[in-house]
Amino acid sequence: MFTSKALIGLSVLFLTLSAVFGVLNTSKTRELRGEAERAEFARAEAERLRIAKEKEVDSRPATTVADNARSTDAENRMASAEADLIRSQTEKAELQATLQASQNEIAALRTRLDETPPQDLIPDSLPMPGAGDLHTQLEETRRQLDSAEREKQLLADRIRTQERSAEPEAPRTRRAASRAPGVRGTVLAVNQAYNFVVLNLGGRQGLESNSEMLVLRNGTVIGKIRVSSVEPATAIGDIVTSSLARGVQVQPGDTVIYAGSNS
Repeated sequence: MFTSKALIGLSVLFLTLSAVFGVLNTSKTRELRGEAERAEFARAEAERLRIAKEKEVDSRPATTVADNARSTDAENRMASAEADLIRSQTEKAELQATLQASQNEIAALRTRLDETPPQDLIPDSLPMPGAGDLHTQLEETRRQLDSAEREKQLLADRIRTQERSAEPEAPRTRRAASRAPGVRGTVLAVNQAYNFVVLNLGGRQGLESNSEMLVLRNGTVIGKIRVSSVEPATAIGDIVTSSLARGVQVQPGDTVIYAGSNS
């Protein structure tokens, strides 16, 4: 038989064990609840990323169509400009050929005038057979010469006009853009190892090699780059490291603005 003291001791032992198991169960419950919350957060984050990815995929075709349309429009304008240039060059060649023929005609008419005897050397008292015809031919030659000279001047004026209108539009735009301040763009990528950047500006915006660009961040100038290579829509620029403050680096998204040219 258990004594009363033994029963009391067993009761205390059971109570102690119950308390220990209770603490362990509480800790385990909290741990399981934390893992469940983390799993739920991870699931929600994965779902958010999936939805964002689907939206990006859904919007991509429309963006691609718009980009293709802009590209096609640019190609059509370029083809039209090239056709206009070829037509202008052809017209210029034709005008120059006509001008050369006119100059040859003028030279022939002047030769005829030089070979024709002056009218005052023909004696009035000794009329010569065909003297009237000779005078008529002389006047006609002079009229033809005057007409040829006028045509030559008109052709020369047309050729000068043609040369001005035949100048390609792109070079005119590029020169104007390169001389005019305010051309600005964005840094697309930065290569810190070789100290160069890629810009979203190119020859179409008037950018030229050796152009200098100021680098701005939040409206404040942080440094300078020098353009080393130009493509139609992009350009590569070397970072002028001496223009950067200590600890400052050019980053994608920084603004660049035309500052001048060293060429």
